[in-house]
Amino acid sequence: MELRDATQANLDQLLQAGGIKLGRAQHDRLGWLVGQYGAPTLDGVPDGRHDGVIILKEPLSGAAAELFYRSLNPACAVVIPRSENPGFDFLKSKLTEFGTVGPCGADGPHEMWWGGIGWSRFFAAADTSPLRPRIVSCHPRGGDEAAPRRLRHSLERLQLDCHIEPIDTQLDDRLLCFEKAEFMVRMWNKYREPLLFVDAGATLRGAPLLPAFLGCDVALHKWNRWEMSARTLYLGRSAHAERLLHAWQQLAAAYPAVWEGYLLDQAWSLTSSQVPLDTVWLPRTYHALQGDLGASRATILHDQQTTTLELGPDPGFAGILRAARRAGRTGARDAFMVMTSKAETRGGIAVILRDVSASDAGAVAATVEAVTGAYAADCGGYGRLELSLCAWQDDVGVAREAAGLARYRILEIAPGQRIANDFFAAHASEDAVMTARQLFP
Repeated sequence: MELRDATQANLDQLLQAGGIKLGRAQHDRLGWLVGQYGAPTLDGVPDGRHDGVIILKEPLSGAAAELFYRSLNPACAVVIPRSENPGFDFLKSKLTEFGTVGPCGADGPHEMWWGGIGWSRFFAAADTSPLRPRIVSCHPRGGDEAAPRRLRHSLERLQLDCHIEPIDTQLDDRLLCFEKAEFMVRMWNKYREPLLFVDAGATLRGAPLLPAFLGCDVALHKWNRWEMSARTLYLGRSAHAERLLHAWQQLAAAYPAVWEGYLLDQAWSLTSSQVPLDTVWLPRTYHALQGDLGASRATILHDQQTTTLELGPDPGFAGILRAARRAGRTGARDAFMVMTSKAETRGGIAVILRDVSASDAGAVAATVEAVTGAYAADCGGYGRLELSLCAWQDDVGVAREAAGLARYRILEIAPGQRIANDFFAAHASEDAVMTARQLFP
């Protein structure tokens, strides 16, 4: 206990010295990583270091990122506590992405990304995990029973609890997204353990213990590193996981013609902007296809042929999201963070932080903290704040269009701009004056 307390105190001192603000969920994840990997350091790998957690405050690019990457080994983890900044994207592309924890309001107004060199360390540790998810799956009633029968046999061999069910569907040969989401809601209400959904055509080659061992809210695989797949979906027993599930169900019911991966993407984006959703990005072994080079070592093998095409039917549908999703973050089209207040007198306000890629990372982070802190101190009567980070001017246009459709008050600011505690109240006063002039010219 004393050793753990000392490690915790050292971590807190390091974060304070680096001026790093983390919310509770982010701090818990970082503390878990320290317990797995060893003591943390800030902004670099000391000579001779062989393990531990490296916390990066500033982006690395070019040769510096390459040298940093070469200095790492599987006994190191990398944590980026301000990973919403696109300046970190290049380094992330070189690392294995493990997970993301969403922003936590004014107390932790940043996305936190964590990764490293390969999954081998976690695979070995997960094999000893006592927590096992319930495997759930469904298939169209009256369809081919051979595939779900193979799935059930593979689960019986692994001695895993399961629920595989034929359901009534609008189409005879496949499930629609809202049918799958409604099935998952029923399973959530029926069972108390974590749930792992797999398509009925899958077979399990090993016990899928990794997500439960990692203790996340949700775990899924990104096809081609950007397109979210609903063929393998893990939900931990948490309020945040339930919130994601219901958001997905509502979107699927509202847009039944839209393919499931994009709806899951939008549910993830919406949920992670509002609560600190702890997401794990599952390795390909949890979403292997027939013909993959590593199919023989897969944990979950789907009965689809390997292809270079995206899973969705429209390769250009989510083009604007690709760069952001490859880096495990939201993009300009989606609000990076949403905060709400009890005030409802003025509707919502959208704050667009521009020129993020061309600005110092510290200035961007400080401005994010200043905006969220000001809203928490005095919302100015605005019931909802949506904060968007825009790397380029094209992103600003997209963010403005989205905010305009929601009929939000729009404010555009730059990194380093002074944000006083009465920032929102002052703009509310300006709005009131403008309204009065319109009513009484």
